[in-house]
Amino acid sequence: MLVRKGVQLLLHEMRHAVLPELPLASGRRADLITLSEKGEIWIIEIKTSIEDFRVDRKWPEYRQHCDRLFFATHKDVPLDIFPEECGLFLSDGYGAHMIREAPEHRLPPATRKSVTLNFSRAAAQRLLLAEWATGKSFASE
Repeated sequence: MLVRKGVQLLLHEMRHAVLPELPLASGRRADLITLSEKGEIWIIEIKTSIEDFRVDRKWPEYRQHCDRLFFATHKDVPLDIFPEECGLFLSDGYGAHMIREAPEHRLPPATRKSVTLNFSRAAAQRLLLAEWATGKSFASE
């Protein structure tokens, strides 16, 4: 949870809209998915140990849902285990640093529309449920 929080803080500072745990059309679930001001879609896969990375070989499938793919981890995980063809964030729970930029692989327009619609609908649903749970409106005024 600390890795996620630190990366979320950095991405918020970068003016990305961020959603955790978004189910994708492939049946996979993105740890974090973001939408930039320019409409670029990033997926960040969080790994908290060497074993976590080694047993999870589904990460290449995330490329079909994003323009850039990143890993995020903490200081106790060796950074050299992460593939060079992906970006990399290092997080401590209070913030994060982008260690390596991810190469761009632009989504086809139909896929971009589908992912953006999925992102928007999930965000709206979560906002509605949060308002109901707290009894407060989160509308910006």
